[in-house]
Amino acid sequence: MNVMSLHTQYLESFLRSQFYMLRMDGPLPLPYRHYIAIMAAARHRCSYLINMHVDEFLKTGGIPEWLNGLEYVPQRLKNLNEINKLLAHRPWLITKEHIQKLVKTGENNWSLPELVHAVVLLAHYHALASFVFGSGINPERDPEISNGFRLISVNNFCVCDLANDNSIENASLTGGNYGIVDSLSELEALMERMKRLQEERDDDEASQEEMTTRFEKEKKESLFVVSGDTFHSFPHSDFEDDMIITSDVSRYIEDPGFGYEDFARRGEEHLPTFRAQDYTWENHGFSLVNRLYSDIGHLLDEKFRMVYNLTYNTMATHEDVDTTMLRRALFNYVHCMFGIRYDDYDYGEVNQLLERSLKVYIKTVTCYPERTTKRMYDSYWRQFKHSEKVHVNLLLMEARMQAELLYALRAITRHLT
Repeated sequence: MNVMSLHTQYLESFLRSQFYMLRMDGPLPLPYRHYIAIMAAARHRCSYLINMHVDEFLKTGGIPEWLNGLEYVPQRLKNLNEINKLLAHRPWLITKEHIQKLVKTGENNWSLPELVHAVVLLAHYHALASFVFGSGINPERDPEISNGFRLISVNNFCVCDLANDNSIENASLTGGNYGIVDSLSELEALMERMKRLQEERDDDEASQEEMTTRFEKEKKESLFVVSGDTFHSFPHSDFEDDMIITSDVSRYIEDPGFGYEDFARRGEEHLPTFRAQDYTWENHGFSLVNRLYSDIGHLLDEKFRMVYNLTYNTMATHEDVDTTMLRRALFNYVHCMFGIRYDDYDYGEVNQLLERSLKVYIKTVTCYPERTTKRMYDSYWRQFKHSEKVHVNLLLMEARMQAELLYALRAITRHLT
């Protein structure tokens, strides 16, 4: 069973946009597209996606020698290394100078349409790596079974078979020291908080200053999320094989030590917050992408809207629940870790709605997907259905892709003005 097909409407939208960027008319030659997908997936050591696109690269007439590594590819592709690295790990560092360097390098220059196509592919595959690791699809440790998932491939799309949909839910309910009672009361408490927040929202409006303070507080707190928890509460062995980079992946990576650094790092000069309303996807990014790479803007927009509005009005065993508040908290928390702030959003809600173990999971999947473990997946929302957790992964993937695109497209806009 395909993990994404638990959400068929979304899957259709996802496949439409992926098919378009890989196979339909566009500025870049087909083999380039697959090589860029390989470069993007390599930033997170995602061998599952790399292997898939190595095959596609060869099938579309790619030059086999390029698969020996980055030193064998044309200079133009090598020039993408910097933006690939920044987009994947610290997109807020991308400036119009990076764009200028790519479009003004003489014979190796990129046209703006080509560059937009490349950026869309890079962001798509960085985010897809998050989904792959978050859903346990990367078959690193045992090619047959990964985190209890059996791999199959259907029409060359990224698909995996859950050995048994229920086994995960049951394992997560009975595993560890937690009884069902615990996770049930956890669920009730979350629903209670949602109700209370809704009532408070109707009652009082926080001032702009207060809203800003809450964002800064959340941004700072996100610093302590992974560094403190992951390495102490999870056995180190969970990570060991992730840290060894196999040569077949490392050949596609330049500067392998470069990774996510907290946007709000202590002691460093204060990085400016990206105020969402100054450069939004709807008003700015969308039209720029559509202008330079026709139709992809519509497809991406449909996909972002689809995942953001997707709801079955259920939460675990409860029906008729409005989950808008929860979906928004998940999406905005990802953007918060990338320094993007929505003026009209009260970041106090993030703290109320997202428990610690969920924040650890979100930060890991979004910023260090290759470190995700099944234990992290199991440790949050233990009462929730597997399909609801896949929905969380879809939200995280799209929020991450949109954050990367906003930074890259803003830099392109600045280059143009």
